[in-house]
Amino acid sequence: MSRRVVRQSKFRHVFGQPVKADQMYEDIRVSKVTCDSSFCAVNPKFVAIIVESGGGGAFIVLPLAKTGRVDKNHPLVTGHTAPVLDIDWCPHNDNVIASASEDTTVMVWQIPDYVPMRNITEPVVTLEGHSKRVSIISWHPTARNVLLSAGCDNLVILWNVGTGEMLLALDDIHTDLIYNVGWNRNGSLLVTTCKDKKVRIIDPRKQQVVAEKDKPHDGVRPIRAIFMADGKIFTTGFSRMSERQLALWDLNNFEEPIALQEMDTSNGVLLPFYDADSSIVYLCGKGDSSIRYFEITDEAPYVHYLNTYSSKEPQRGMGFMPKRGLDVSKCEIARFFKLHERKCEPIVMTVPRKSDLFQDDLYPDTPGPEPALEADEWLSGKDAEPILISLRDGYVPIKNRELKVVKKNILDNKPPPGPRRSHSGCDPNVSQPALQEVLEEIRALKETVQAHEKRISDLENKLCQFTNGTD
Repeated sequence: MSRRVVRQSKFRHVFGQPVKADQMYEDIRVSKVTCDSSFCAVNPKFVAIIVESGGGGAFIVLPLAKTGRVDKNHPLVTGHTAPVLDIDWCPHNDNVIASASEDTTVMVWQIPDYVPMRNITEPVVTLEGHSKRVSIISWHPTARNVLLSAGCDNLVILWNVGTGEMLLALDDIHTDLIYNVGWNRNGSLLVTTCKDKKVRIIDPRKQQVVAEKDKPHDGVRPIRAIFMADGKIFTTGFSRMSERQLALWDLNNFEEPIALQEMDTSNGVLLPFYDADSSIVYLCGKGDSSIRYFEITDEAPYVHYLNTYSSKEPQRGMGFMPKRGLDVSKCEIARFFKLHERKCEPIVMTVPRKSDLFQDDLYPDTPGPEPALEADEWLSGKDAEPILISLRDGYVPIKNRELKVVKKNILDNKPPPGPRRSHSGCDPNVSQPALQEVLEEIRALKETVQAHEKRISDLENKLCQFTNGTD
């Protein structure tokens, strides 16, 4: 009878609402590839969606504000030679996105703040190490330029995107197809699920499994697992009777779940999206037309059903906005980007409040865009919690950050000499060293990465602007 007691929670009345029709992204040919990826990645600047494309693989990147009907000639990101299976924005740079493909490669792309005139065909770096298709990619939450990929070769690889090198290969751990991989909050551990029906907790730097659970769910359909902020593990899977289940596990006793709930008999894999700030897990099934959400607490029964957002149309995929991309003035605590067959529909989750003031209980400090560690520090054994920012005054995305990253981190490992400064605004009275810097970068690009023709032409256009004294 205790279930009748009304539990106190500020999230009991969270409700979801789709945006108005003119705020959707229309006429997008969403990919039809059979894959349990979410097909969509969003950040405070852009929404990226894997799309259908003849002869290769592609995704489209739209500035968040560019809603409405998408021009059929809108440029795509088209470097892969086979379908794109997963995409992920870098958490430390809103202009950098990684893509994984059936062509066995991972590519990292620089997306300009302006809409380019032509398709983006040249990645900043291509990462080659898998022998079969790559279906999973995930950036490290706190270390700069560390990217994880997992392929159908049962291999997990960690890369340093800044140098293009493979840092670690976890090759003797998984005996079958890897379903999903997730980092813990500071990036010291991984959780993976696999077709061999095991959930593994892995220390990637020691290349060791530190805990594992066989058959957390009895059914044969795929399992998903994610870390909670406190180190617990949340899983979704299927019972022997093909009912969808969720479970919460404490690593101190991995034998039995501390919470287990059955939901329904739909056959879509439940993709969990987790907001550590509010401790809410949102479950979106591919092919479902609903989003269920649950609050996770420290006391039994640990997992509390909050509500279900329901709609008429099934979802083909789902993007989940990082906290810093939300509108705090509207008490928005989550925003989803639901993919239909031909459009992307943002869905806003809100906590109703009467006051217009900043609601600091809804918005604790949240991970910001600055990495806490360099790649080599992390590899050497250091750990660091995410660097947090306040959302009290809202978050303003950083302009032209991609130039800094191209020079410092990603493009070639020998950046040209000279002072590093952004050329976001072209000053007519620009000094000789600045001109020299652009020339140096062009020379270095031509020497080292001949394929980057578009980037070079952009820089040469800037050079013309400098010499003509125009902005």
